[in-house]
Amino acid sequence: MTRLISFVAATLVVATSFIAFAGTAAAHERRTVGPYQLVVGWLNEPAHVGFMNSLDLRVTDTRVTPAKAVEGLEKTLTVELRTGGLAPLPLTVTARFGAPGAYNGYVMPTATGTYIFTIKGKIESLDVNETFESGPGRFGDVESTDTLQYPNKVPMADDLGKRLSDLQGAVDQTRIFALAALVVGIVALGGAGMMVRRRS
Repeated sequence: MTRLISFVAATLVVATSFIAFAGTAAAHERRTVGPYQLVVGWLNEPAHVGFMNSLDLRVTDTRVTPAKAVEGLEKTLTVELRTGGLAPLPLTVTARFGAPGAYNGYVMPTATGTYIFTIKGKIESLDVNETFESGPGRFGDVESTDTLQYPNKVPMADDLGKRLSDLQGAVDQTRIFALAALVVGIVALGGAGMMVRRRS
C-alpha cells in the first residue's frame, strides 16, 4: 500500500510539471470541408498519457479574405473520441475564450497510441461528418512519458492501471487461498468434534 501511495504521489508531481510546461499544439491536420477549413489536433503537443489535454478545433470560412473565424459551433457540433477499438467517448465542445472560431473538448488520455476525433453536426448550413486520426503528417499519437523521466521512472496511468490490476489479481488469489484454508479448517474442526462425540 505504501508503494502505491508513493507511485500516486510521484505521478501527481510529474503531472504538475507537464501542465506547467505544456505548450499550444504545433502538429495539426488541416482539411477543407465545403467552403470551410477545419484545423484539428491536440491542444498540447506532444500529447502524453495521464495528462489533461483537449481537442483543438479551429474553423474558418475561406470564402472571404482573410478567412473569417466561424463562431457558435459549440451549439451545432458534437465530437467523439475513440482509441483501441473501445466505445467512443463524447466530448463536451466549448468555445475557447478570447479565440473566435476555436473550440475545446477536454479529456485525459490514459493509454498510449492512436486517437480518433469524429466531428459531426452543422457548420452554419453545411452538414459535416469528419474523422481525424492521429498519426504521421497529421497530429501526434498519445505518447508515453518514459523517455522524459530522469533519474527514476514513475508509472503513468496505463502502467499504473496494469500494476493495480496485477495487484488486484494477487489480492483475489490470496483471498481464495485464505477462504480455502478457512473451509479446510472448519471441516477439520467438524471432523474432530464428531470423533470426540463418538469416543464419549
